[in-house]
Amino acid sequence: MKAQTHEPARTVKSQAQQPVLVIGGNGKTGKRIVQQLSELHWPVKAASRSCETRFDWHDINTWKPALQGMHAVYISFQPDLAVPGSIDAIRQLVKIASETDIQKLVLLSGRGEEEAEKCEHIVINSGIDWTILRASWFCQNFSEGFFLEPLQANHFALPIDNIAEPFIDTDDIADVAIAALTEDGHSKKLYELTGPRLLTFREATEEIGKAIGRIIRYEQISLDEYTAMLKNYNVPQEYIRLMTYLFTEVLDGRNQSVKDGVQQALGRKPTDFSEYVRKTAATGIWG
Repeated sequence: MKAQTHEPARTVKSQAQQPVLVIGGNGKTGKRIVQQLSELHWPVKAASRSCETRFDWHDINTWKPALQGMHAVYISFQPDLAVPGSIDAIRQLVKIASETDIQKLVLLSGRGEEEAEKCEHIVINSGIDWTILRASWFCQNFSEGFFLEPLQANHFALPIDNIAEPFIDTDDIADVAIAALTEDGHSKKLYELTGPRLLTFREATEEIGKAIGRIIRYEQISLDEYTAMLKNYNVPQEYIRLMTYLFTEVLDGRNQSVKDGVQQALGRKPTDFSEYVRKTAATGIWG
């Protein structure tokens, strides 16, 4: 009989429970990090424009009060590090973090984005301990963002067809962030976080349709048609500019590769898109 093989268990050392600030505490990754830290009884504050601890990227006067008394900060920039102004904002935040004696920065970044990489370098050269989470497109964009409504309507149109993406489950991102914030061994590490396989948006749509027993028509449209559609969905102009940038610049094939950041950080494989679809379909969110 063939002997069973097992991945070796990770040996980790937990840090002392020092307070953590989660910027973007209501976002896709932030809310998961806050929930997990709370379940661990770890001192944590969620910060955003609508949280009790107020943090507004457009109001620098809210930054220092939010950082005061914190040991570590998880940074999720809204809407994305690719938008204009992100580099100056991260530079200013790092300066204030140094002034308030922050000891650890965990930055959520994006793959293949020049502006995001510049923000990474600011954090890396800050003089503060750091971990970078450079993530691919989120699985949850299909269920917790403005991709949701078209899927519910059985017609999903994008200005792209044959470019594949290794979609990452935000639960995996949160798990890596929690490890970086609470365990030793993640200092000065840049983790490229992707799912385990490449799918086109058409293939991802087909998987969702099969899981919920419906045909969701995928259509490739022009960029002009796409931006007009977003306006009809009342998507904010800032997000429309971001999506235009992503579909014209970033989704050009440069990210058609699978990385092992989840394995490096957690000692396990990342969640497959089909598992995300199975769990999400069970919630009934797609109708």
